[in-house]
Amino acid sequence: MDVTAAGNESFVIGVDYGTLSGRAVVVRVRDGKEVGSGVFEYPHAVVSEALPADTAGSNTIRLPKEWALQVPNDYRDVLRNAVPAAIADAGIDASAVVGIATDFTACTMVPVKADGTPLNELPEFANRPHAYVKLWRHHAAQTQADRITSLADEWGESWLPRYGGLISSEWEFAKGLELLEDDPEAYAAMDRWVEAADWIVWQLCGNYVRNACTAGYKGIYQDGNYPSEEFLAALNPGFKDFVSAKLEHTIGRLGDAAGYLTAEAAAWTGLPEGIAVAVGNVDAHVTAPAAKAVAPGQLVAIMGTSTCHVMNGSELREVPGMCGVVDGGIVDGLWGYEAGQSGVGDIFGWFVKYGVPPEYHEAAAALGLGIHEYLTRLASDQAIGEHGLIALDWHSGNRSVLVDHELSGVVVGQTLATRPEDIYRALLEATAYGTRTIVEAFRDSGVPVREFIVAGGLLKNELLMQIYADITGLQLSTIGSSQGPALGSAIHAAVAAGRYPDIRAAAAAMGSAPGAVYTPIPDNVAAYEELFREYRVLHDYFGRGTNDVMHRLKAIQRKVRPGLGAVGPAAEVDAAERAEEVSA
Repeated sequence: MDVTAAGNESFVIGVDYGTLSGRAVVVRVRDGKEVGSGVFEYPHAVVSEALPADTAGSNTIRLPKEWALQVPNDYRDVLRNAVPAAIADAGIDASAVVGIATDFTACTMVPVKADGTPLNELPEFANRPHAYVKLWRHHAAQTQADRITSLADEWGESWLPRYGGLISSEWEFAKGLELLEDDPEAYAAMDRWVEAADWIVWQLCGNYVRNACTAGYKGIYQDGNYPSEEFLAALNPGFKDFVSAKLEHTIGRLGDAAGYLTAEAAAWTGLPEGIAVAVGNVDAHVTAPAAKAVAPGQLVAIMGTSTCHVMNGSELREVPGMCGVVDGGIVDGLWGYEAGQSGVGDIFGWFVKYGVPPEYHEAAAALGLGIHEYLTRLASDQAIGEHGLIALDWHSGNRSVLVDHELSGVVVGQTLATRPEDIYRALLEATAYGTRTIVEAFRDSGVPVREFIVAGGLLKNELLMQIYADITGLQLSTIGSSQGPALGSAIHAAVAAGRYPDIRAAAAAMGSAPGAVYTPIPDNVAAYEELFREYRVLHDYFGRGTNDVMHRLKAIQRKVRPGLGAVGPAAEVDAAERAEEVSA
């Protein structure tokens, strides 16, 4: 965009922090037009094998399975690189930018000192795994999550039904308790246990404000209260003051300004000092306004490495296995519901990396196709059910509706005739079955789902989108923007800068027009109905206690490889390969 063409236009910046990279987009305030973007890949990506030598020193500190860490300075580097790149791409004068907002993966936690310095940046903690960022897909706190759920159920805690009756290992309290019990020294040194969504805002404006979204969905903050000190002490005496000493802080309303850009952050980004910095938010939840999906019954699925499902409802309902329901969690005046699947694109990426033979990669390259495109082309030629397979999409555990990260993936029906494209299609279908399970949980609990809207990188796979429409029986529309979360953040920035009175008004003016629309095909819907019944048999058999073989296998694995459940200062064990972020 030519600078001279901008005239008196004003712009906002939205920054989307994903699993492997940060994306900045420059958006025109009056109509939401995206005029420039920039991307910066985290230099350390996901730390799941060993602490990086450039931060932890020369002694190799290896990590157990189920661990997923990040390096917080990578997040600052997004501000230093992606934001200036987006401004340059837009061709505008930075002085025309009036606000900036960010969104983040969640629950991604940073242990910090009182001034916001991450523990891993202190020399004495640089080689301590628990001093690093715990990424959303860090699943090593399942034991702590189970204890929290069990005690809350035993005590009849009123907040437990708001989370579908189960607390996830991905969330703030389970990860905090794991930190206390695995590395008490690091826990004691930590002054604040901070969502990355709030930490990056702190870096931008110098103020620590806890956003209402993650406090409610990930921090068990309901009706103005956290779990009591008596409850926390019953989990572990040392955990009694976790809320008052480490967690509790001023709650900021979504769309409000947390503060104003500091001189230091202005130097990083090239933006004007003093512009509005919006209260932090979650990548999925900011996408709803970007899709103009702020009315009750509009289910938005943000599909990438994982999938997060968010939807507004006019009434409070208890939905089994949900990630949470929060008053004003998406927009003021409505109950925001969240559900999710821990692995989607990650599963597809894992399969093509480890389950597809070289000749398939060679054939794809010969046709000028990526391996995902090639497998999709082969799979699209199949009739529904032709491969004879049913898969469970639990390779990264189950977030909703079972909330159990000790569960694992299954493929039933393989024979010597099974080919990679068969398994690939079965995995695509399995994730759609998982989404239908979530939709049915909403409906069965009195929360109607009237529309299904998809955002995220996976919407580019037309076969996958049609499979989702056929399996859910819902017309599926895709968001027109390829940067849904970043656009959603930009909408919040415009509100924080005072250019719109609220999120609804900003979404109406700046939200994206719909993209492609997929209508369920009646014959396909009928064919998948039979297969979905088989999926639910397997789902309940392995996931609801009939056969706990997956839990027993995890226990055997830990017994064979001691230390898998805990990492202290000197732990050294083998680690899992990092799944790739993919856009199938």
